[in-house]
Amino acid sequence: MLQFFSKFKYFFITLFILSVIIVSLIYQALKPKERLPVYEPSMVNAELVDSSIQYIRKYHTIAPFKLINQNGDTITEATYKDKIYVADFFFTTCLTICPKMTDNMAIIQKEILDDPDVMLLSHSVTPEIDSVPRLKEYALEKGVVDSKWNMVTGDKKQIYELARKSYLAVKTIGDGGPFDMIHTENFVLVDKEKKIRGYYDGTKQEDIQKLLHDIAVLKEEYKEQKP
Repeated sequence: MLQFFSKFKYFFITLFILSVIIVSLIYQALKPKERLPVYEPSMVNAELVDSSIQYIRKYHTIAPFKLINQNGDTITEATYKDKIYVADFFFTTCLTICPKMTDNMAIIQKEILDDPDVMLLSHSVTPEIDSVPRLKEYALEKGVVDSKWNMVTGDKKQIYELARKSYLAVKTIGDGGPFDMIHTENFVLVDKEKKIRGYYDGTKQEDIQKLLHDIAVLKEEYKEQKP
């Protein structure tokens, strides 16, 4: 018996390797593709959703906007046409969560620097303080690459409405008035159709890694859609 196996050992080794490859291919073929959810207002914590849209179950997208970035350039939804992007809300004088969030956004920037499909968008929640020169100073301090990452200021009510009615990222108290203040650690992943595909705690490294993973999943989804 041993002599028989010795005589055909290379055949059995080859057969074993082929079997492993075949089983692996079958497993990959049968394994369901990972897909990210599309977040609708009805799916998100009601505290983060304006009461006027809490009932919406489909077709929610980020509303059009017009803001100014760190270079004084006008930034609109067209700037992010056919782009996947990560959005957040911060202010330059924040001493609590914002520095950590901005550092983590810089980590994401490093990972997507050579990826033309992905960009970043940070909205100031104190636009009356965060002027264009102040944003530019902060952007230089944080290593912002202008072609990848816009830090924007503008009309406070518009920014707050975006946070509450588009990104569904902050508690819906106030209306963007002079004494209204929002503060959120949420990073929001937005797809090329302006739909929300994920929420992440921008202060946590594990969430940043999950976000980078989900960007890759989303890119694969678009790759599969190509004819």
